[in-house]
Amino acid sequence: MKRDYYDVLGVSKEAGADELKKAYRKLAMELHPDRNPGNKEAEEKFKEAAEAYSVLSDAEKRKVYDQFGHAGLGGAGGGGQQFQFDPNQFADFEDILGSFFGGGLFGDLFGGGRRRGNGEERGSDLQYNLKISFQDAIFGKEAVELSIPRLEACETCHGSGCEAGTRAETCPQCRGAGQVAVRQGFFQMLAPCPRCEGRGRIIPKPCRTCHGEGRVHKKAKVSFKVPAGVDRGTRLRLQGQGEAGRSGGRTGDLYVVFDVEPDARYERDGSDLHRRFEVHWPLLVTGGTLDVETPYGQDKVKLAPGTAADHVVKLVNAGVPRLQGGGRGDLYLHLRVAVPKSLTAEQKELVEQLRRSLEGESAEGKEEGFLAKVFGSEKAKKKKRK
Repeated sequence: MKRDYYDVLGVSKEAGADELKKAYRKLAMELHPDRNPGNKEAEEKFKEAAEAYSVLSDAEKRKVYDQFGHAGLGGAGGGGQQFQFDPNQFADFEDILGSFFGGGLFGDLFGGGRRRGNGEERGSDLQYNLKISFQDAIFGKEAVELSIPRLEACETCHGSGCEAGTRAETCPQCRGAGQVAVRQGFFQMLAPCPRCEGRGRIIPKPCRTCHGEGRVHKKAKVSFKVPAGVDRGTRLRLQGQGEAGRSGGRTGDLYVVFDVEPDARYERDGSDLHRRFEVHWPLLVTGGTLDVETPYGQDKVKLAPGTAADHVVKLVNAGVPRLQGGGRGDLYLHLRVAVPKSLTAEQKELVEQLRRSLEGESAEGKEEGFLAKVFGSEKAKKKKRK
C-alpha cells in the first residue's frame, strides 16, 4: 500500500507551500540517484517523494487527496490521473544543491530558524474503519452516525488545563521558546525543552478534572454522508472531527476508511461492474429479448440470432458512480449457456428430435461431399436422384 504523502515528506497536513518545498528539497538532496548510484532503495524513495510533492503542491490535487486519499487520484474507486515520474525532472544535481545552499538550509537546521511558540498543539487525527453494504457503496447514504472515542476540551477549564482563577506561565528554563540549545561535538542543535516538553509554558495549578491536560476522554456522535461510488479503501476526511488540540490548538480530523461487503451477483472493477449471466441455448440460436436486472432496475437486452455462448453485452451507464468526473461506469454481462439438469419426457423428446435433425443434415452433407470427391460429380448426382 502507498504511504501517506504527508508522512513521505515529513510535514503536517497544514503545511504551506514553502514548507512543502523545503521538505521536498531536503529529501531530494539526500536521495537523488546521482548521489546514490546503484542504490535502488534510495531511487524508489526519491520517486516517492517526487510523487508526493507533485500532488501536494497542486491545490486541486491536494484537495482531492485530503478528502479521498490515494483512491481519489486514480486508485480503487477513483477517477483521477496516476502520477507519472519523469526521470529527467532533476537531471542536473548541481542545480538542486545550489538552490538548497542559496535557501539557507544549514542555517535552518542548526539554529538559524528559531522562533518562539505559544504552546498550542494541534489535536491528533483519528481513523475509523467502516464496513458498508454493496448498495450503499453504489448509491451512497444520506445519514450515518458513528460513536467515536476521542479527547475533547475539558469543560471545567475550557481547555486551558489551569485551575479556575489561575493561568499558565512562561517556562523559566526555555523562556517560552519551547526549545533549548544542545551541543553535539562541534555543532549546536535545538531540542525540545525538558521542563515544559516543548510547549513554552508551564501550569502551576493544574485543573482537577483534566489534571492539566486540558482534554478529557469522551464518546462523541459524528454524523456524515457517504458519497455515492466509494470503494474499498476509499478515505473520507471529516475536518475538525478528530481530537481536540492542547492549549487552544486546532482540532484534528477524522478519516473514515470504507470496507465494502461483496455482492454475489457483481464483480467490481473501479467504476465498472461485471456479471455472469446464464441464457438458455435456444435464445442464443434464434435471438430475442433478454430481461436483465441491473442495480438501477430492470432492463432489456436484444440478442441477435446465432449469438456466441461467450458473448459479452455492455450496458452503458449501468455501473458505479464515479467519485471524480461525474457519470457512471458500465455493466458488462458475460453470457453463459444455461444447461438444465433435468427435463420432462416431452422436453427430452423434443431435444432428441432436434439433435437427430441436426446430425442428419450434417451426415447427408458429408456423404454428398465424399461421393463427389471420390466418384466424380455424375456419381454424386445419381446418388442424389435416388
